[in-house]
Amino acid sequence: MSSQATILNVNHPVPTPPIDHYENFPVASLLCPPRLRPPIAAIYHFARTADDIADEGKATAAQRLADLTRMRADLLAVATGQPHSGHWPQVFEPLGGMIQAFALPVPLLADLLDAFCQDVVKTRDQSAYADRAELLDYCRRSANPVGRLLLHLYGLRDETSLRLSDQVCTALQLINFWQDLSLDIPRGRHYLPQQDCAQFGVPPDALLALRQTENATHLIAAQVRLARDTMQQGAALVHRIPGRAGWELRLVVQGGLRILDKIEALNFATLRSRPKLRAWDVPLMLWRSFWM
Repeated sequence: MSSQATILNVNHPVPTPPIDHYENFPVASLLCPPRLRPPIAAIYHFARTADDIADEGKATAAQRLADLTRMRADLLAVATGQPHSGHWPQVFEPLGGMIQAFALPVPLLADLLDAFCQDVVKTRDQSAYADRAELLDYCRRSANPVGRLLLHLYGLRDETSLRLSDQVCTALQLINFWQDLSLDIPRGRHYLPQQDCAQFGVPPDALLALRQTENATHLIAAQVRLARDTMQQGAALVHRIPGRAGWELRLVVQGGLRILDKIEALNFATLRSRPKLRAWDVPLMLWRSFWM
């Protein structure tokens, strides 16, 4: 989170200043094929900017939604070769060129905006996800489009690859949720499904107080099992992506699994602390990547 909040005006949004973001996973790293780094970077900056609009600073929900609506209009404009509004030139100038050069599927980019708008509304209303089905539907729009966009760039369009990619991306999103509970809940973001909370006997007030009770530990452990199972189901995708990109995906998968290891090592106490990948995790991730 930026220490200097930018208040976005409904009528005259301004670009958000650079915000330092901790990322679990590489973004257009040296393992990425050089010709694909520009479109991947353009996708990342589009998604990151929209996410910051939805999540960072002190703007009201109405202001955030208005800016996300403007982003959608700019996306549709540059996708058809029209000029953008000028509010986020650092995003839409490169993105427009990459959409044209690589025929990027615009509906997938629009799905990301839908998910960010949903986050704003859920946070505004202090509402949680009713059950896992609703949460996974959110992941379908908040995470899975990124994997499908990358598969498009890699030239993989078959149903098996798309299904495996969705599993990997959903798992990564779930891992972020369970890693970030101590940060998200105080900010009004509630990703633990209500049905699961009731099943494990964890009332809303206990979560709001970040009480790491025995029941809460069992609840989080169940979510971690779901994330791990989902990742393992999708991990075969690494064998379908050729060359260096496949090796980058191996590291992404192992980065996610390593975060789950760290959550387990904390006895699932992520209501109290947030595990991170460290430099000394890299050799283990590389070793595990080699044996996938």
